[in-house]
Amino acid sequence: MKVSPDYYDEIFSFRGEWDMPSTCGLKIRRCGGRTYVIVTELYQDNPGTSVTYAGKSLAGQICLAKGLDMEEITYVECNPDTNSKLSFYDEEYFQVDFSADLQHRYRQMDRTEIESMLKG
Repeated sequence: MKVSPDYYDEIFSFRGEWDMPSTCGLKIRRCGGRTYVIVTELYQDNPGTSVTYAGKSLAGQICLAKGLDMEEITYVECNPDTNSKLSFYDEEYFQVDFSADLQHRYRQMDRTEIESMLKG
């Protein structure tokens, strides 16, 4: 499953679980006074930890590398469309709130929010 480069501006290398070398797609957009950090799962092109399992650690690593403040970003996970017949490979974006309990940590974003965010 190849992920289209339209989903990211760069490949970001990070330390996953147990310091395993891992990669994700990364886009940073500034829109409406907010900074959106969008991480994209790369599936077969990621040798290590998925973006969902890396979570807060990945967000912290991106902030450190890019000079961002963790308290001032909106962190978004993208499951890209891979043109698979399996529905769980359809495009989805989730805003992540690391301070929320597990039941409320992920909020699926609607198409209007995504389009606004990606305008940058």
